Amino acid sequence: MSNGRVLFILTSHDDLGGIRKTGFYVNEAAHPWKVLTEADYLVDLASVKGGVPPQDGRDVSDADQEAFLSNPHIAQQLANTSTVTDYDPADYDAVVYIGGHGTVFDFPGNKALAQFSARVYDNGGVVAAVCHGPAGLLDITLSDGSYLVAGKNVTSFTNEEEAAVGLTDVVPVLLETALNDLGAVHHPAPNFTDNVIVDGRLVTGQNPASATSLGEAIVKVLANR
Repeated sequence: MSNGRVLFILTSHDDLGGIRKTGFYVNEAAHPWKVLTEADYLVDLASVKGGVPPQDGRDVSDADQEAFLSNPHIAQQLANTSTVTDYDPADYDAVVYIGGHGTVFDFPGNKALAQFSARVYDNGGVVAAVCHGPAGLLDITLSDGSYLVAGKNVTSFTNEEEAAVGLTDVVPVLLETALNDLGAVHHPAPNFTDNVIVDGRLVTGQNPASATSLGEAIVKVLANR
């Protein structure tokens, strides 16, 4: 008997401005997955376009990543992911936008993702995102018409971190700027350090180093709803 279900949303975009390939960042899925499954939550996957989602940042020496990729429930889904339209938001306690640079290309402007997450949130569920995953938060509006992030404390991959990896002029949106422009209160920590911000049922993590802490925060928020 599980405590509930969580949906991870993955990018389908694999081209980083012609510089290199990208996709969803594997550790940002694997580490929250480990925490959530150990807390008896069932994790399902969806991607923007369905099919096989592109991967980035895989580290074969990371046992948690290998456990995630080889888990039968996960591996079967990664071989042919569904889209959010294949799922009912009423079935989910939380939705988590997994990062990777692909997300800033195909999460913004996606009405299906935004509407799904808004329904999970309006139903009393948790909306979470890590690193570049908060690109999926930009279009979420609630039943009263307000932006989910307006007035909320959040974090994301920072403008300083984007500059540090040399991609400021490559990505179509700088998340720190975009979140602030929507009225969010963005809380950056030093580059590439663990930083998770919880504001009610909205949970955000800054970067790959925040992935495990993000999972722990989601479990805590779900337990205290």
